[in-house]
Amino acid sequence: MGTTRHRRWLIGYVVLLGVLVIAVPLVTTAQMGSASYLPIARDYPGRVTGLLATFVRAVAELASLVTVGGLASALVAGKARPVRESGSRRQLEIAEWFEPIVVRRAAAVWVVSSGLLIALDSADSNGLSLSRFADPGALWFAMFSGDFGRAWMITCLGAIVVLVTSVITVRWVAYLIALGAALAASLAPVVVGQVLVGPRHDFAGDSAVLQTVAGQLLLGLAVVQTLRLATGRRNRALDRIHWRGVAVAAVTLLVATEAVLLWFKMAGSSPFDSSTGWFTLARLAALGLVAAGLYSVARSKLAVGAVLLTTGTAAFVACGIAMTRIPPPQFFVPTSISQIFFGFDLTKPPAFATLVSQWRPNLLFVTAAVAAITAYLAGAIRLRRRGEPWPLGRTIAWPLGWVLIVVVTSSGLGKYSGASFAVHMAMHMALSMLIPIPLVLGGPLTLALKALPAAAKDAQPGPHEWIVAVLHSRALKALYHPLLVFGVYIGSYYGLYFTNAFGTLMKFHWAHQLMNAHFLLVGCLYFGLVIGVDQTPRKLPSLAKLGFLFAAMPFHAFFGVILMSDGAIIGDSFYQHLELPWKTDLAATQHTGGGIAWAGGEIPLLIVVVVLALQWAVQDGKLAKRIDRHLDSGLDDSYDAYNAMLERLAERTAERTADRTKEPR
Repeated sequence: MGTTRHRRWLIGYVVLLGVLVIAVPLVTTAQMGSASYLPIARDYPGRVTGLLATFVRAVAELASLVTVGGLASALVAGKARPVRESGSRRQLEIAEWFEPIVVRRAAAVWVVSSGLLIALDSADSNGLSLSRFADPGALWFAMFSGDFGRAWMITCLGAIVVLVTSVITVRWVAYLIALGAALAASLAPVVVGQVLVGPRHDFAGDSAVLQTVAGQLLLGLAVVQTLRLATGRRNRALDRIHWRGVAVAAVTLLVATEAVLLWFKMAGSSPFDSSTGWFTLARLAALGLVAAGLYSVARSKLAVGAVLLTTGTAAFVACGIAMTRIPPPQFFVPTSISQIFFGFDLTKPPAFATLVSQWRPNLLFVTAAVAAITAYLAGAIRLRRRGEPWPLGRTIAWPLGWVLIVVVTSSGLGKYSGASFAVHMAMHMALSMLIPIPLVLGGPLTLALKALPAAAKDAQPGPHEWIVAVLHSRALKALYHPLLVFGVYIGSYYGLYFTNAFGTLMKFHWAHQLMNAHFLLVGCLYFGLVIGVDQTPRKLPSLAKLGFLFAAMPFHAFFGVILMSDGAIIGDSFYQHLELPWKTDLAATQHTGGGIAWAGGEIPLLIVVVVLALQWAVQDGKLAKRIDRHLDSGLDDSYDAYNAMLERLAERTAERTADRTKEPR
């Protein structure tokens, strides 16, 4: 595959696949016509609007895939080197020009296409022909009357961040931040799509998020690596054997999430009875091609692997875009108000027995917990095999934290957190104040730095160097600024609950998950500064840690008091709209939530004080032992130096006294 003719053939094949990715959704849109709109009570905007929106959507999806793939390739597969002007190997920069150029061009296309979709998809989803935009206020109404216009605004903003980053810098950490922005931008139109409402949409929404992240990374990386191969460049991702396990895990996740989405969209019907079912089966077959391509790559059959990977990717993406033009069977099943907002019915009130017995797996956090615990235990086992000690307490703390996350999000607490403010507040307190304590005591970054081997002086930086680069980056240092952490940690309570944000966010499953992740992350940042095992970019003195901790206590107490005494019901319209079969006193529920916030803010802080005192005692003991060892070995002369300093001071005092006695009176 190294000849020019073969490379040209591969380039032509990739271009052909790109054309097919656009053609399949266009043909689907043309064949469906008004059947995509009228059955779900939407006005038909006309063939031109539908086809144009489909075409630009396909271009945007391709551009996002290549953008994410280019960023991932630059970060984990391309060349990296220490920043020359830094004089240190701690900061890295991208050393090749191929990925930055790919990212720059793909991001530019993504910016334009997503910007156009703000208007096009808004018109398409609202049943407005493009000619209607000539009417005063029509465009503004279309953009803000539904979710798609705002979703594409977020996507466009994320694409702009990536484009600007790729133009102004080649820093490794900057590309990592851009990758996060690109993934967030890719998720925006997904979470407001067909998985937004309906029975079991909580499972579907989590599956769509996991699938989008895994698919963008794996399939995008496969496309960019194929472009490297087609342009005669070395396929560096294939040199890193340890990424094969990650690729297998990603394919497994893609298949599992696609199966969940099939179950959700079919709503009990056969997949052979609808176009949605056939397209989903085609996507599963496409993932089979992706798996076959990875197997061929593992056996060093690069050309065959590249063809299979790109073919599977093209089929997967094309069918996915086409499915957005077809109303799935789940759109036509009877749905209760509770199922619209939560994805399931809540037939019993949130009594203690119900909260303990009514479980519903939170797929997003369960998957994250499995990945986090597996990676942590693998690192601990690697250290033990090398004969290096790793504290048992830390080995227990990290899995314990994630088990608590699963319990809180998947038990009755998670299930009823959307319907009861008191249960929501209990979940909030657990995620932001209790669970971060064992997580930061687990020291995952310290374990990773110990378990991952450092690259040789002239070798390519690996995961060890990547972690070091992040830990010493300006971005993380700014994120860990104590004032910022404290402000966000305390301000989140007041900004979320005492504005209209809470009632708005509670309507959507993805927003509820975002709140949970925010609570957990901010809590880890806050407690990481106080009792965290990992070395933070900004280390607080011992007394400052105690002050930092106690400074939050009055804010928590005041927040709880406001909730208990305020006559206004937080999220009143949302809770009233639920029409639950069991009666609830919203004022009493909010009063209980305020009490939970008050007590929940005090108890974990007392636990942290005890942990902090124990850490100080351990540090003092280690310092005393180290001094004793140095004294016993004769290496520590601090006491001798101290005594010599006292002798010199005494001699100077004696000399001054003698001089004064000699002076004439």
